[in-house]
Amino acid sequence: MTRVGGAGSNDSDGAAATVVMTLDVRDGCEREYRRWQERTNDAARDRPGFEAVELYPPASAESHSWIVVFRFSTLALLRGWLESPARRRLVEEGDRLLDHPATQEILAGRPPERDVVTAVVSHVVRRGHEREFETWQEKARRVQARSPGFLGYELFRPVPGVQEHWVALFRYDSMRHLEEWLDSAAREKLLADGRRHFAGFDVRTVGSSFSGWFRFGDGADGAPPPNWKQAMMVLLALYPTVMVLNVTVGRLLADLGLASYAVLFVGNVLSVSALTWLLMPLVNRLFAGWLRSGPRRSPRRDALGALVALGCYAAFIALFALTVG
Repeated sequence: MTRVGGAGSNDSDGAAATVVMTLDVRDGCEREYRRWQERTNDAARDRPGFEAVELYPPASAESHSWIVVFRFSTLALLRGWLESPARRRLVEEGDRLLDHPATQEILAGRPPERDVVTAVVSHVVRRGHEREFETWQEKARRVQARSPGFLGYELFRPVPGVQEHWVALFRYDSMRHLEEWLDSAAREKLLADGRRHFAGFDVRTVGSSFSGWFRFGDGADGAPPPNWKQAMMVLLALYPTVMVLNVTVGRLLADLGLASYAVLFVGNVLSVSALTWLLMPLVNRLFAGWLRSGPRRSPRRDALGALVALGCYAAFIALFALTVG
């Protein structure tokens, strides 16, 4: 990624851009928020330069923070969408669903080639302390680089009219390693040293969609594979599981007079259990060479693995067509 420059910088306007938004949804408004968010996503998809949108639900039952990530081909096109009348109307409409106005951080540059756990830390730097803050951030980077699982760090300066705060972005190969750093004594000492330079900060994390099912040890090679590979592997294990359960346990429970919603619940419990403790570990072993993130990605190997997965889908469909009808 390239860093967003300060005032008077025009180079960043042509760089790819990402905005990370945090929205604290009011209790009881989750369903309505999802509908509103989908309309917002559709509005973004219609804008020039739109590339992708990712939605991350709250990380725990105690949290109400949803994280939305929008990616555009250039910073200028992202600005155009953020400042468009259509988005402003959507923001005004959605304000009543939130505990307080959403926060956003804008970063210029391409996302990493593989999915990792990313922390976005925004700082409110005291006026006149900008140079000292940068020196402190460089010290923090050197200390952090020695922590387990650390993959990279970037610092983004404010952009007048677009991004008010200084944003530090760092990546780890797993949520466990990221949390170890966030809770570490070394980080506490750094924060104590740097507090005279900033008035406050906010930390948000963005992780992989299915990362809990995809682990290949520690270190850089232990990071989860790209989301599209994860989705293909989950489907590969999920489809035969659901089919087998439907024609065995599902029919048995239905014959016993159990209501359909109860049959569905039991089936979901069994399928999730089978995926977590039996089938996903098996899929990980069978496709480990394809799923494992290496220092260089091979498009040919990616395509070959995808074709093998598609062949497995076709085989399962043909098998169930012959046996179940």
